[in-house]
Amino acid sequence: MTQIVTLSFFRFSGFSARAWALMMMGAGRLPLSRTPDIGFWKLCGSGTGYGFSPTLNPSVIAILAVWPDASTAQDRIENAPIFARYRKRAVETWSVLLTPTSVRGEWDGQVPFTQQADQATGPMAALTRAAIRRKIIPRFWRQVPDISRMIGTDADVAFKIGIGELPLIDQITFSIWPTKSAMDAFARTGPHGDAIKAVRAGDWFKEELFARFAVHSDSGTWNGTSPLKNLEAA
Repeated sequence: MTQIVTLSFFRFSGFSARAWALMMMGAGRLPLSRTPDIGFWKLCGSGTGYGFSPTLNPSVIAILAVWPDASTAQDRIENAPIFARYRKRAVETWSVLLTPTSVRGEWDGQVPFTQQADQATGPMAALTRAAIRRKIIPRFWRQVPDISRMIGTDADVAFKIGIGELPLIDQITFSIWPTKSAMDAFARTGPHGDAIKAVRAGDWFKEELFARFAVHSDSGTWNGTSPLKNLEAA
């Protein structure tokens, strides 16, 4: 079996729906943990930027989950009660299925993804998770906005979002690229490359994880269409 990681995004409109989503940041954890076949999982809020962001976006919630295979993943995100509850309240939902190809670092003291065979062709996704040291927070947030602006204007990136577990401290970026080479080019240059050097020199993070994925498939829409269609135009 090939492990599949899913990222499901839910958009909420109106005060009551957003308040419900906020309440579920606590109340949703138990039913998620009891979902059959689910492995590692995280329930995340989102930011307003394209990457790490100190400003919350109350309209978007994300669920990251690990499953034993693609058929199980698709069935659970379509039929498991907790996912159905989110879909019922949301005005839009999009899920992307991913195959891990590279994993470095840990998340809450564990390696959450099982690396499969790497691939040199086809669309790729990148996920970066960082637990920021409290003493570094002001310096970190002075550096990061340049990276978010840069990824937001990159013509190659098909989808990008910043999510997180705790505002300011536990941050996650997720992006989808048409090729591995396009993703690598962004990572090595400009503010992103400078930030990586600063992180390594300054010991900014208590814990960090870098993962890459082959894009398997998706379901639903975001902004009225599948973000994977952006890959066709890249």
